[in-house]
Parts: sequence; C-alpha cells; structure tokens
Amino acid sequence: MADERRYVTSGGCQCGAVRYAVYGEPFEPSICWCRMCQKATGGLFGAFVDVKDDDLVWTRGEPSRFRSSEAAERGFCSACGTPLFYHYRSGHRYAMTAGSFDEPTRWPPERQLVPENRPAFAAELVRLEEVPTSSWQNDPEAFASRQHPDHDTKRWP
Repeated sequence: MADERRYVTSGGCQCGAVRYAVYGEPFEPSICWCRMCQKATGGLFGAFVDVKDDDLVWTRGEPSRFRSSEAAERGFCSACGTPLFYHYRSGHRYAMTAGSFDEPTRWPPERQLVPENRPAFAAELVRLEEVPTSSWQNDPEAFASRQHPDHDTKRWP
C-alpha cells in the first residue's frame, strides 16, 4: 500500500549523515530554558518543534541516542554532534530541534518552558550591538561552508 501521508518538511544534521522527513503538521513550537536542554544544545535554551512519532521518518542514517533522564532520551548525529531531538520514552512525539529543520524559522516559538531558569540578561539580548558578517568575515574562502545544504540530496557526503 502506498504511503498516503502528506509530506510537510524535512531536516537533518550539519554534516548530512542523518536526515529526516515529517509527514504531518508539526506542533507546539517552544524554547526550553532547563539545564538539560542547555547542556544538550550548548546554548542558553533549546528550541523545539514537536512531531508525532508516526509522522517522523529517518531518511538517511540513524541518530545516536543518549538517555538523559529516566523519562527521556536525546538524539544526535554521532558524526558531527548536531542535536536532533528530545523524546519521552513513554510518549508518542519527538521534540525536534528547530535548528535541524531545513526551514528553521517556519514554526516560531509560542511558549517558553522552565522560565524560572532563564538568565536575567536574556530580556536584554535584542539591545546588544549587532555585528554583521561582512564586518569580520573578509576571507570568504576561509569561511566557506562544509555543512550539508538545507534540502535532501541523493548522496552523502
């Protein structure tokens, strides 16, 4: 029987070793300020968009998994380290990292989780000096991207 689900989007890791497709509308875009998300993403917060288990298909490679708590595991690419998801072991959805989607800004965050852990300076980030890429990147060849493009390719690498 043919797959009758509706393709919505795709994504993957920085190097392209792991790719995924989503068949079903993602939901509940959020950012999480908890310490586990900070450590898992290497940032001050984790940005996530949820997808149902049945709507997620790994199209290239498989993510490595780390059981970050008794309740959950986190997935990442073992080749480049890109964080890909948070998954409750007893749940039926994946919280995919927003940055791993090919269109990372398509689902803007609608809520913040664990706001009591948000650093006080976070509200001031929009007031920081903006330094455009062109002001410090004067050698384009030295900064040429080696990351996988934001779309599926027939082969990797």
